[in-house]
Amino acid sequence: MGMNDRLILGIDPGFGRMGYAVLAAAENDLHLIACDAVMTPMALSYPRRLQRIYEQLGEIIAQYQPAEAAIEALFFGKNVTTAIAVAQARGVAMLLLEQRGVSIAEYTPSAVKLAVTGYGAARKEQIGYMVRQLLHLPAVPKPDDAADAAAIAICHAHMFRLSTTNAVK
Repeated sequence: MGMNDRLILGIDPGFGRMGYAVLAAAENDLHLIACDAVMTPMALSYPRRLQRIYEQLGEIIAQYQPAEAAIEALFFGKNVTTAIAVAQARGVAMLLLEQRGVSIAEYTPSAVKLAVTGYGAARKEQIGYMVRQLLHLPAVPKPDDAADAAAIAICHAHMFRLSTTNAVK
């Protein structure tokens, strides 16, 4: 990592699995530092699962010290119960980021797809392919939540680069 690298933590909110990716971004270069998912076993109580997310994500933040985070905005499907659990897990992540002084940006799923693939309604396979290409990886990160987190971090890196390029003009 160079002195001008920005460390970005991408988060794909989830309750059973919360994807995360840490990217180093310097101008047009993106390097994947870490990519995985925080898992919460179904056998744990609901509050304990939220605590597990808080603790494990806290360890990731402490280890990598990102200055910026990008998190996917909530998308409400048909399953309201799942949406509420995801919203609560997302809230835990956002609280932790705020407590640690990490700036937070939020992106809709379509904005992430557009930034990574050029098409706002891209399929998961297309997003995974572009994540692999943009980060020069031998394979798409697994699980899917981790690949999605990498896409969210890439989206943030691109948006930041575009905003600073436009500000210079």
